[in-house]
Amino acid sequence: MLFRRRQKPTRIESLRVAVWPRHSWVRSTRYYGKRVLRLTASPHAIALGFAAGAFTSFTPLIGFHFLISFAIAYVIGGNLIASALGTSVGNPLTFPFIWASTYKLGSWILHGEAVRAHGEVHEQFQQRLLTKSLDVLLPMLKPMMVGAVPLGLICGAVCYVIVYKSVEVYQLRRRNTMDRRRCGASIEDEDQGRSSQ
Repeated sequence: MLFRRRQKPTRIESLRVAVWPRHSWVRSTRYYGKRVLRLTASPHAIALGFAAGAFTSFTPLIGFHFLISFAIAYVIGGNLIASALGTSVGNPLTFPFIWASTYKLGSWILHGEAVRAHGEVHEQFQQRLLTKSLDVLLPMLKPMMVGAVPLGLICGAVCYVIVYKSVEVYQLRRRNTMDRRRCGASIEDEDQGRSSQ
């Protein structure tokens, strides 16, 4: 294969790259931004797909983010590739903030007040998590799912507007550049035709 690495990365290195980018977060963000801009679809479809992925990132169902974003994008008519790229809103840097905010908002919606974690409660939680993980995690998932809906909708709406405007501007510039190149090529062809006569 042409672009295969000479030395195969170790499992630890592969795990590190999956959690933390090889070069930097800024470079990775630029890369994903360019991937979204270069998709061939309408700005509306791309923005809907990305918004579906961003919304899905707020759910606590980490292993199913791609599948859920594909399903949502398919139902609302969004671009499936853009929905996969939209799930990058949830990453190792943003997940702690997303989980904390969805849990607090969900607890406030369900119980009327945000749950406060005291030192003793936190220690009991850690002990119970090691012995009975499902019994501890399932009651936490309900407020997180409830809190994920409004926060995910807000994030999805913001992402829709940003992606729609960005893709619209990019596609317009690209169209203008292609038109200029075509006009330049047609003028050169006419000049060559006249000179040959």
